[in-house]
Amino acid sequence: MDTLQLLISGIANGCIYGLIALGFVLIYKASESVNFAQGDMMILGAFLAIALINTNQADLPFLLGLAIAGISLGVFGYLLDALLLRRVFGQPQLTMVVLTIALGFVLRFIIGAIWGHDPVGLETPMSGQRMSVGALTIPVVDAVIIVATVFLVAILWLFFARTRLGLAMQASSQNQMAAYYMGIPVKRVVSLVWALSGIVAAIAGVLFAAKGAVEPAAGLVFGIKAFAAAVIGGLGSLPGALAGGLLIGVMEPFAARHLPSHVAQVSPYALMLLVLILRPSGLFAQARQKKV
Repeated sequence: MDTLQLLISGIANGCIYGLIALGFVLIYKASESVNFAQGDMMILGAFLAIALINTNQADLPFLLGLAIAGISLGVFGYLLDALLLRRVFGQPQLTMVVLTIALGFVLRFIIGAIWGHDPVGLETPMSGQRMSVGALTIPVVDAVIIVATVFLVAILWLFFARTRLGLAMQASSQNQMAAYYMGIPVKRVVSLVWALSGIVAAIAGVLFAAKGAVEPAAGLVFGIKAFAAAVIGGLGSLPGALAGGLLIGVMEPFAARHLPSHVAQVSPYALMLLVLILRPSGLFAQARQKKV
């Protein structure tokens, strides 16, 4: 029974890793760059939700606060690409890497300056509640995280498969020049991808804050683990990002239980190294060439 509880907790954590990893993959597919501030955007979304839901000035309902935090991060992501990141388009990829790492430092400083550096929790309708499934008792928040992740992934699949904007994003990710000649506004589409990754990051941040306390520095740790998840699954694969997150999420509690602490802490990165050695493109990488 204890093993099942560890498994469910690991799956819930893995869903959060997977959602952050989805942001990495979305941006990589659209622009072949990596946003190393994705974890910090998640924490920014968490603190925005806390400010909207848990303060006396706002005191908004949970779902409304979640929606506003998601929209705010979406606008932030769009403006970030349109006003800043687009200026370095065509520069070496190292430029984008350094820029997003610096952005992460700036976001952590801003979050700490506004909300402080002490851990803060998000009060939700499911805080502290548990549910029984047969003889198994699990936190309600873990079940909500798993269900919400499945629902969000289904929405994203429908969006990319059935909508004109989703198809335009896929076309831009395959070949930006060909998409431009087909009449797709590539720059605007890439900015919308950044907006979408911001929304996903905000949702991940709210779910993370609902599960436990958050602090500004947590974005760096979660971002690195989510990047490892994206690499394990394959940077070009949306299902792979979620699968990689689940692998790391399930591995962590069992490694912490059965391995020395210093070994358990590096287990996600050891798995990433093993995957890179055996399958450099990732476990679920799509074996296809870009269409022209």
